[in-house]
Amino acid sequence: MTATDSLPTPSAAAPRTGNPSTDRAIAMLVALVAAGVTDVVLCPGSRSQALALVAAELERVEGVRLHVRIDERAAGFLALGLGVESGRPAPVITTSGTAVANLHPAVLEGWHSGVPMLLLTGDRPAELRGIASNQTTRQPGMFGDRVACIDVPAPEETDADLARDAEIARDAYLRARDERTPVHVNVAFRDPLSVAVPDLTEVVAEARAAADEDAAAAAPAPAADVLDLPHGPRTLVVAGHAAGEAAEELARAGSWPLAAEISSGSHFGPNLVVSFRELLARPGFGDLVERVVVFGHPTLTREVPLLVGREDVEAIVVGSTGGEDYDPRHRVTAHPAAVRVVGEPADPADARRWLGTWVQASRAILDEATAAESAPLLPSGTTPAERRDFARAELAAVRADVTRRHLVRALWQATWPHDRLVLGASRLIREADRALPGKRVRVHANRGLAGIDGTISTGLGIALASQAGSGSAAAGITRVLVGDLTLLHDVGSLLIGTGERVPRIQVIVGNDGGGTIFDGLEVADTAAPAAIDRVMFTPQRVDLASLAQAYGWTHLRAATHGELEAALTTASEAPLLIEVPLAR
Repeated sequence: MTATDSLPTPSAAAPRTGNPSTDRAIAMLVALVAAGVTDVVLCPGSRSQALALVAAELERVEGVRLHVRIDERAAGFLALGLGVESGRPAPVITTSGTAVANLHPAVLEGWHSGVPMLLLTGDRPAELRGIASNQTTRQPGMFGDRVACIDVPAPEETDADLARDAEIARDAYLRARDERTPVHVNVAFRDPLSVAVPDLTEVVAEARAAADEDAAAAAPAPAADVLDLPHGPRTLVVAGHAAGEAAEELARAGSWPLAAEISSGSHFGPNLVVSFRELLARPGFGDLVERVVVFGHPTLTREVPLLVGREDVEAIVVGSTGGEDYDPRHRVTAHPAAVRVVGEPADPADARRWLGTWVQASRAILDEATAAESAPLLPSGTTPAERRDFARAELAAVRADVTRRHLVRALWQATWPHDRLVLGASRLIREADRALPGKRVRVHANRGLAGIDGTISTGLGIALASQAGSGSAAAGITRVLVGDLTLLHDVGSLLIGTGERVPRIQVIVGNDGGGTIFDGLEVADTAAPAAIDRVMFTPQRVDLASLAQAYGWTHLRAATHGELEAALTTASEAPLLIEVPLAR
């Protein structure tokens, strides 16, 4: 039994208004506060007005942090970002009709990437469904049979009904949190849709106390199904998106090379092999792998699924980061919840060589690539000519145009462990994955379905959640790196309404005038250039400075190395949009 099990039901503790819609909203939202909800995302609408007005009262008495958005798609991804950072679902409230459908992209990303979400959607009562009522469609099951849906009928004014409503809300929240998945609660309301909300100060104080007690008394997670991994086979540890630090810990424990994607949470440590793509294709490396242990969801390379699918490689995938298990070519031989290294290597020298060969070769590749864009070295001589040549070279480096590789490196250098970095689905995340050395920085990307939609909203959610606590991240900044089309696809998220919390955030836009990622895909070799430009590249000439001004963001243009470094360290009270022109 948890603290919330023993908490008096909100229907007994909360003041009653005599309006079934408002009393239901109080019961459900107070129960969510008692279960641990700290943030609520809300879009305005008539059918959900009771929930909205109660949420406003909860904000007034400091029961929740309320985030209001006018675009449901942006709201869904904002809730996704809050859930990514906090590990807790942030309920997102919408009215009926297309408002609910606009949550679908975020719900799909949440389901595929294992992010807790809770959707509270207003709806008509049963007698108004299926008869062409205004703004009414079939909402239960809208997100498919893989997303749990509870359809709550229109309320009655009884203690039993309100207690049931509170229990439904609490159970949905706990399921979303513990199973790390979206849960949909479709809530019917009958006219009259609301009345004035009473003071909830005392009720919220009791609910908050229950939430704190429940968090303190939380039982430890049960022991996972652990697979023992003996030394012996030449092993490569792969950390895909959201793998967490377990992949790095296993690599160190086994003295095995670590191929960690940039958003894995394991892109650091002495065993990191940044240039694993090149090495997997090189004789003496990939062809010698006998066992691969995969954490998370690899999405940024073709080499990893080819390796996992090889018949001569033992493939082990640890845990799951979303609704589907990673199993390219259906060749995975084991899928444990956790793994551990047992025993000692039969030949310690051979084990050291296996790791050292990968790490040293990767560093050589990275050093060679880095040298081409490095700043000039300090002069070894002291003559005026040598000093003059050095000064000229240094000035040329500062004035040099920014390339994609320099952009991701400058961003990486400016980001500290208490900051957050969000990478959009574009060429830039692949450049970062190839070029950036190890560093213990929290990096997120929407890689469940790897779409470009909602990236700005997700970054705002991560920023709001990370800066709301008392830890070191509260003093950090969130940087969101996107291409120009990714920005334009989510441009409505730049609207932060009056009275809303404004986090410290920089959106860095690599502006190459369109979708240049297609220039590196097979279509570039098979289609006519004019056709590629028309239907794939989709060129754009949006004035980002005017766009930023319209939404109240500060705009900076950084075309050179020096301008980029200055922009990334600029202090701004308003959110900052940094435009970086890039060649196609």
